[in-house]
Amino acid sequence: MQYVRLGSTGTKVSRLCLGTMGFGSPQWRDWCVGEEQARKVIDRAVDLGITFFDTANMYSHGLSEEILGRALEGWRDDVVLATKVYYPLRKGDPNAQGLSRKMILREMRDSLQRLRTDHVDLYQIHRFDADTPVEETMGALSGLVDEGKARYLGASTMWAWQFAKYLFLADQHGWHRFVTMQNHYNLVYREEEREMLPLCLDQGVGLLPWSPLARGFLTGKAKRTTTTRARSDNLRGDYEAEPASFVIADRVDEVAARKGVTAAQVALAWVLHQPGVTAPILGATKVEHVEEAVAALDVKLTPEERAYLEEPYRARGVSGFYGPVPSVARTQNR
Repeated sequence: MQYVRLGSTGTKVSRLCLGTMGFGSPQWRDWCVGEEQARKVIDRAVDLGITFFDTANMYSHGLSEEILGRALEGWRDDVVLATKVYYPLRKGDPNAQGLSRKMILREMRDSLQRLRTDHVDLYQIHRFDADTPVEETMGALSGLVDEGKARYLGASTMWAWQFAKYLFLADQHGWHRFVTMQNHYNLVYREEEREMLPLCLDQGVGLLPWSPLARGFLTGKAKRTTTTRARSDNLRGDYEAEPASFVIADRVDEVAARKGVTAAQVALAWVLHQPGVTAPILGATKVEHVEEAVAALDVKLTPEERAYLEEPYRARGVSGFYGPVPSVARTQNR
């Protein structure tokens, strides 16, 4: 295992982060696995040197946090634990979604209880909240760091100008700023290269790409339409709507065959080669997924191979926001 700094902080994390969206209840998402299988995956990840774990309060309505908390109870001081806030867990409560001070403080309290810990190492906002002043959000989050309930702050998918506003106001008020951005980024979705990636590189913010394997689309021909997740995940439809995605996926298969590795390892290696990437989020639900991903750390792509994989890409519509995309940002072409 390789270890790198978490963004520009002094904390070290494994080069891969185990994401736990797939741990919980199949009633929440039909591709989720239960606690017994999740524990096998977590145990193997720890055996292989993974020390970075990511969850969210909304995954399986809190069950993912509970599973992760029980699994890591004996290793808490040896790992870097991240969770997220924004999406609702309760119906009928107008304050159960967003990034208000009330929501943030309540959800941190509940997440800590489920995770069986007195602090998280990285507390992330899951999305941007247009209904709450950014000053309120940043003030509440910064206070959690001062109280010792969070060591660092992070953010996830949003427009670059929104993220820049958070960073500016944090600096202006002397608040703790975001040190990571968890963004949608892989070989068939590279729109983040327009604005978000340059911003993060300039500001020393570490990148934690989610869906580095494009929801399984980049794991080989046999996996492109046959998995349970492929049939039920809306993002897969976004990838498949762009003809260039299939050309890129075929090239991933081709490069993998030449190098004697798997398509998933080539796709993950490409992400790991990108500037500013701290640790891709690995959404593993099987032990072999973790083993395959860790082996990808040894896959080196030449500049020519990277160029060959990247060449077919074409600008596409914004994807991954899980909500209305403002009309002013619906640019289809560069």
